[in-house]
Amino acid sequence: MRVLVGGGTGFIGTALTQLLKARGHEVTLVSRKPGPGRITWDELATSGLPRCDAAVNLAGENILNPLRRCRAVKLTSFRAEGGEADSEENLWNEAFQKEVLSSRLETTQMLARAIAKAPQSPQAWVLVTGVAYYQPSLTAEYDEDSPGGDFDFFSNLVTKWEAAARLPGDSTRQVVVRSGVVLGRGGGAIGHMLLPFRLGLGGPIGSGHQFFPWIHIRDLAGILAHALEASHVQGVLNGVAPASSTTNAEFARALGTALGRPAFIPLPSTVVQAVFGRERAIMLLEGQKVVPRRTLAAGYQYSFPELGAALKEVIG
Repeated sequence: MRVLVGGGTGFIGTALTQLLKARGHEVTLVSRKPGPGRITWDELATSGLPRCDAAVNLAGENILNPLRRCRAVKLTSFRAEGGEADSEENLWNEAFQKEVLSSRLETTQMLARAIAKAPQSPQAWVLVTGVAYYQPSLTAEYDEDSPGGDFDFFSNLVTKWEAAARLPGDSTRQVVVRSGVVLGRGGGAIGHMLLPFRLGLGGPIGSGHQFFPWIHIRDLAGILAHALEASHVQGVLNGVAPASSTTNAEFARALGTALGRPAFIPLPSTVVQAVFGRERAIMLLEGQKVVPRRTLAAGYQYSFPELGAALKEVIG
């Protein structure tokens, strides 16, 4: 199978590319820079879709990049109930917010347009979004059919992102994978956590009671490969581990155990908000219990269904 992967040079894209090549598939990347086995986004826009049997889009600026600082601004905000309120809030930089939107929506729209115009439609079109689609809750449980996508910036982003990927007709099988926090060596969430945990300074974020939907990088790549290869797979799949009841505090303890370090020093919510801004901090301070019901029903078999084994592989 010839697979076109947008944003394939990143953490997830590298893992997916390695897996696909190991299974005998041919991979072409779409990236900002030209190179062997690549085309650029500009080339895609001008020349159209190269011949391929499937396409995946993984492109997107890292929302929780701590180096992209917030700034305090005076704003007039319209509340959901229609009221108006002036407040001094710590918002993430407007340019970064636009970058987060454009890096997802524009690349997805570009690939979707190219697929729709292609003389020979690819068999499959797979998009990776996020579980931010589902509203944070300490009690609710969400599967792929649960409602969401309409309560804050990030949920609305996922709604727009998935809408941008939709193709007319049914000549191409369409799959959306809503990913949880990705755990793996050399990148993802673990990269920012290891130092304080190795120093014995790790612990839960905020209250620690919030759910922590996670997935090992090998399983996320595996779900994507399964979605590309299995002709019966379509629609939304939750890209999370079956251990859906993991809380942030339980994750912190498990990571401390894997490292042989204590993990009881909490990171106060005020510090998280100061670093990321109130809006982005929600992604760390609140969580969702997300279950991969359709992913399991589609026949995917997890390599790392349990947190302990996943962290052991990542740390080891």
